[in-house]
Amino acid sequence: MNQKKQTQKERTQVQRQAEQAGRQTEQQVAEPPGEVQQQVRLALSDIVGRADRAYAAYIEAQKEAARAYRESELGGEKAYKDNERRAKNARDEAIRQALKVRDEAIEKATAARGEATAQAEQSYRQAVEQIEKTYKDNEQRAKNACDEKIRQALGTCEEAIAQAWKKREQSIGQSWKIYAKDEGKETESRD
Repeated sequence: MNQKKQTQKERTQVQRQAEQAGRQTEQQVAEPPGEVQQQVRLALSDIVGRADRAYAAYIEAQKEAARAYRESELGGEKAYKDNERRAKNARDEAIRQALKVRDEAIEKATAARGEATAQAEQSYRQAVEQIEKTYKDNEQRAKNACDEKIRQALGTCEEAIAQAWKKREQSIGQSWKIYAKDEGKETESRD
């Protein structure tokens, strides 16, 4: 809305200046011949035409600057989303690996328990107690290792998302600073 009002104001201003210049020319030359009046009208028409073209070029440049700032903002948003997606994929892969390692460790512990049980028939009670202890220790280590991997994956993901967010905020902040600076220059140049 403000651009439309500015456009109307500037056009009105240019038209007033052109009309004033025309009146001054008419006042300076009392009754010029028809050919001179025609030349004056053509000169005024040319000035108004150039002013309209200059103003249209200014408006187009302003629109292009706004498009460039928007594209920059969208680029920052896309980079953030890409970083977030990569961080989540890395987290998911780390969790899959941790679960796989845990499952393999539990399988190995189970196999070790079975072998030890088969070999320990003579001293069944002692061997079973020892095997159960080994199994529980291995299972606990596997669970602890899995938990640690999951904690690391979650921490890495959160850090990556935070860094991506920070980069996005910095990018948008810089874009708006440049935009605000350009707007300030345009305001000064109009004054």
